Amino acid sequence: WTYTVGFTVLPHLGGFLGWLINRKETPVWYDKLKKPAWCPPRKIFPVVWTVLYTGMGYASYLVWNDLGGCSSKAIVPLGLYGAQLALNWAWPHFFFGTHNLKMALIDILCLDALATGTVCSWYRINKIAALLLVPYLGWLAMATCLTIRIWKDNPEQK
Repeated sequence: WTYTVGFTVLPHLGGFLGWLINRKETPVWYDKLKKPAWCPPRKIFPVVWTVLYTGMGYASYLVWNDLGGCSSKAIVPLGLYGAQLALNWAWPHFFFGTHNLKMALIDILCLDALATGTVCSWYRINKIAALLLVPYLGWLAMATCLTIRIWKDNPEQK
């Protein structure tokens, strides 16, 4: 159970750190941005990310466990997962920390590709793990569209 908890908690660490570092920027900067009418309310984001990170973490445990731990078979599937998780954690820095909307957009587009690759590689190993990431892909699709709209509607100030 220690591994299960560790893998499940891991994604939350970067998410929490990103929130901790950037929490003061939300009311000061983010609330002033022009956003589309379909933008979810700010209060829903922590709830959604808690659910998504929990599913991602548990799914990563399932894959790790099915591959026998840190074996050579785990390098690609867990490497993809780690890479997409790093981009996931980097996005708040680009968006909220440096207000670099273009870099946030590049980050999330790369994140989309890696997350999709993760799901595809996991599907052959553990279908439940792959399916646990489907809500994450859905949320990323919305977040990508939102990032594009915010980037387009809020030109960078020189």
